[in-house]
Amino acid sequence: MQIRANEIVLEYEEFGPKDGTPIVLIRGLGTQLAHWPQEFMQGFADRGYRTIIFDNRDVGLSQCCPAEDVPTTAEDILNVINAGGTPIPAYTVDHMARDVIGLLDSLGIDKAHILGISMGGMVAQLLAINHAERLISDTIVMTAAGLPNPALLPQLLAYPLTREDAQTAFVQEFQMWGSPGFPLSEEEIVKQAGRLWDRAHDPEGVNRQVLAIVSTPDRREALKSVKLPCLVIHGAADALIPPEAGMEIASLIPNAELEIVEGMGHIITPVLAPVLVEKVDDFIKRCAP
Repeated sequence: MQIRANEIVLEYEEFGPKDGTPIVLIRGLGTQLAHWPQEFMQGFADRGYRTIIFDNRDVGLSQCCPAEDVPTTAEDILNVINAGGTPIPAYTVDHMARDVIGLLDSLGIDKAHILGISMGGMVAQLLAINHAERLISDTIVMTAAGLPNPALLPQLLAYPLTREDAQTAFVQEFQMWGSPGFPLSEEEIVKQAGRLWDRAHDPEGVNRQVLAIVSTPDRREALKSVKLPCLVIHGAADALIPPEAGMEIASLIPNAELEIVEGMGHIITPVLAPVLVEKVDDFIKRCAP
């Protein structure tokens, strides 16, 4: 389904009862709503939540957001940086946070629980900082509050890939950043990568998201003023964003709870999903009004 939010069109799906307490799940860099394991949404839906997922701008079936004079290929972005320049972003992560508020507005939702992972965790932080009146609680997963490591930029940028190359790359991502305590078979990884490539493949949109990430200011000082119930979840085995980053976020937000999950890396697999659903549901029941 598509809906207009914050002056752009977003693709979204819903699970669970329409009259349930809303929870919005926000994906990370370059990933689509179809990356969520079915067990994740269904887990929340089975607990009575109106569970909402969506494609962030520039990925999946949501609107592409190019801008004049903004480099979009990996080569062009790296050329600007190597020449000593700073690429201009087409938008910021704050724009993406406002997309979530626009989604709530268009769905007629006054307040919702928020859960964001990786880049979506950056969005979740900005929602707590700038739009706290629209949140019931905030769950911040596998992300950081400081500026991203510039050395990671070449790994984050996307390149045009064939379907077969995309499948190979997805297997490599699981090997580097997956959740070793909650594995997914290579056969299933390859199948999922094929389905995702068939649904949408736009490396230039992913690169615009990368530019949004690297242009987003440090959030550490602002997090000290957050008064929402917040849960921070991080994998002990996260090889992309170390668990210390999650620990820092939890130390900055007053009264935040911290869960370091053994065996969890930077990917939520079907077998990991129920573990996280249980932790989030328990937190909401204890801490949210």
